[in-house]
Formats: sequence, structure tokens, C-alpha cells
Amino acid sequence: MNLTVLLNTFAAPNAFGSSNVLSFDGSVASVHVPPNAEARLRRIQAAGRKLAAFGCPSAELSGAGWDVEAQWAFAQGFSSAKRLGGVTFCGHDRAGLQTRWNILSWLKDVTNGTPEDISPATLADSAANLLTGLAPSAVSVERISGEALAQKGYAGLHAVGRGSVREPVLLKLDYNPSGNPDQPYSAALVGKGITFDSGGYSIKETTSMLGMKCDMGGAATVTASLALAIIGGLKARVQLILCCAENLISGHAYKLGDILRYRNDVTVEIVNTDAEGRLVLADGLIDAAQTGAPWIFDAATLTGAAITALGTDYNAIFTPDSEVARQYLAWAQAENEPHWQLPLETFHRGKCPSAYADTANSRPVKGGGSGGASNAAGFLSRFVPSDRHWVHIDLSAAFADNDGALWGAGATGVGIRTLARALSTL
Repeated sequence: MNLTVLLNTFAAPNAFGSSNVLSFDGSVASVHVPPNAEARLRRIQAAGRKLAAFGCPSAELSGAGWDVEAQWAFAQGFSSAKRLGGVTFCGHDRAGLQTRWNILSWLKDVTNGTPEDISPATLADSAANLLTGLAPSAVSVERISGEALAQKGYAGLHAVGRGSVREPVLLKLDYNPSGNPDQPYSAALVGKGITFDSGGYSIKETTSMLGMKCDMGGAATVTASLALAIIGGLKARVQLILCCAENLISGHAYKLGDILRYRNDVTVEIVNTDAEGRLVLADGLIDAAQTGAPWIFDAATLTGAAITALGTDYNAIFTPDSEVARQYLAWAQAENEPHWQLPLETFHRGKCPSAYADTANSRPVKGGGSGGASNAAGFLSRFVPSDRHWVHIDLSAAFADNDGALWGAGATGVGIRTLARALSTL
């Protein structure tokens, strides 16, 4: 059934369901949410999810009340891994909404794609093609892959990716709309692009491994964020760095007890091959620092500890600067994307000690032990100069393992609007 969907500001006596949100009149559905209702956007998104669950193939939004945020929330609920579209937007913002939705659909498509279809090279190429297509004259691309990574000192990315027959890839994309090669960078973005994570020799159990096609969600997030900023008229120069690899088991895979030496001379003992995301991000953060950009953002589906702390409703952010945290949370609030700050202090750098190296990559206990998300951020802080405005985003809200009241199973895209706003504000 193809539906016309209205947004009503009054309750209906014959509304469908216990939440009194939906009512029907033939091929017209009404979403009943007062304009000042608590959790208004969540209720609208839940209505979209219910209509999708009823099997409605498409929904045409119509009538008054459908502001941009309401339409975006409804479309998020109506979307699923099997159907990324199906919503016809309305109002004078409809073209802009559709353009933004196309970028979100790219993120969902690559994140939900099978590990066989989305390899490290495929992910890097897809991201480069998306951004080059938006601004062909402003984008330049460099790729480093396979053994060339080891030769150039990318210790983490090469180690994590060498266990797969499909080579690891570092993508460095320079967005420079000025065309001036001496234009300073305003920001650098780093994304974790683990296209499948078996855990390596610290192998995951089946239930934990099943959804690990999503472990490139950080790379998808920073790419989509830059794309949103570009279509919004971004003038600043930004470098995008994607660290793409498969974490698999083979005779070539990295092992427990290995020690990696990074280009900044930090040595790292491997005590958990399933703590691989921070290893590849470290290489990206070194490159980000070398740009001289005053702002550095990295995004990753990094720790289960962040999900334990916040659930899947909030992304976790970490930064050693309280003013930077305040600003990022303000950007998130303006975009209606839930984020929450978790602790990051100087002492977190030492929470993963090693008798053989400067640090271990985790702690040799399940999940990295207590405070695992902060300890991972502390590890990353070793690779970011103290004079930079740095935000580490642990994407605990970026993927839904199962259908729920608000989201269909798969990628959500939570976080891309906040980061795009940050880029456009700098």
C-alpha cells in the first residue's frame, strides 16, 4: 500500500497502537505528535518504523507541519537495509533533503554491504568516487596499499591488514576548494575502515563477529560528513584519511606478542589482536597531525565499552579539552544527534602498560577491562599533538544489530550531521 502521510498536532481518538501515534483513513496515514511533545522527533521516527514494519513500500509526506527535522526523523525510521529510499519529501526543502538523504544512503549502502563486496580497496575507491563526484576540481587523491605501507612506516595498518589476501589501503583525500596548494588545512578527518573484523587470533565468537561488516563505519562516517559539508558550500581545506583493512587469520597475520614501532617512535605490544582499530587509527592520526590542521576528528566503531556505557542511543566523544567538548556537544544538539562525553585524562595513556614496549594496545582481559573506551582514547592520544583541538568519536550509535522501535537493522548514520556542522563552522 502506497501511503500519503500527514503530520497532525492533535491526538486522534481512534489512533492505532498503544503509543497513540498513528491513525488511518484509507490510503492516508496520520502521525499524531503535538509540536511541543516530549521526544517529538523520536515519536515521529518510531511512527516511520511502524509503517515500515506494516510493509508499506513507500510514503509520501504531505501537508503542514513537516519541518526538515521531522521529515529526516520519519525517513530514518522508515528506512531499512533492504530499502534505503521510499520516502517522498515535501516542502521547499525537499530537494536539499533528498540530496542529503542520497549521501546518507551511500553510508548505509557501504556499511550494510557484505564483507565480500566491500573490501579495503572497494571502500577507499567508493569514498574517493563519492567526493570527487561532488567537487571534481577541488579533490585530489593518494592511495598507499600493501607492502608500500610497510615501506613508508605505516606499522599499524600494515600489521592489521597483512593477514588478508586483500591488501590494506590508506586513502588520503585532499579537499581544497581554493585551488591554492599553500592554503592551510582547517581540519583533518581520520576514519577506521576495517571492512571485516574476525578479531584475528583473539578471535570473536560467532554472535560478536556476525555484524563486523560494520567495522568500517568510522570511515563511512567521516566520508559522508565531508560530503554533507561540501554540498553545503564548504570553503575550508580538509584532509580525509581512511585506514582500510580486513582483520583476518592466516599465516601472515599479526600475532600476540608482536611489537610495532610507529613513525613517531611509539612502540606498541600486541596483547589483543581484536583491539586493531586503534592500531590503524594511530597511523591516520600521525598523518593528520602532519597536515598542521588545528582541528583533528577521528571516528570509529572502536569499543564495546562505549556501548556498555551509553547503549546505542548516543555516540561517545573524547577530548582532553573541556571547551572543545562543550563546542562539539553544542553542534550535536543543534543537529539532534545524541552524543555524550566520556572521560579522557592524561593518565589514561598509561592504562595499558607493557613490560616490553611503551604501551600495549589494550589489556589482556575480555573487552579490555574496566574503562576500556577511555583507555582506547588514551592510547590514541599518544599520536595527537597536545596543541590540536582533537575529538575522538566512538560510534556506539552508528549500527543497529536488529530491528528496533526506532531503527531498522544496519547502519544509522548518527554523527554525520554533527561532524558536517563542525567542518562548516571552523
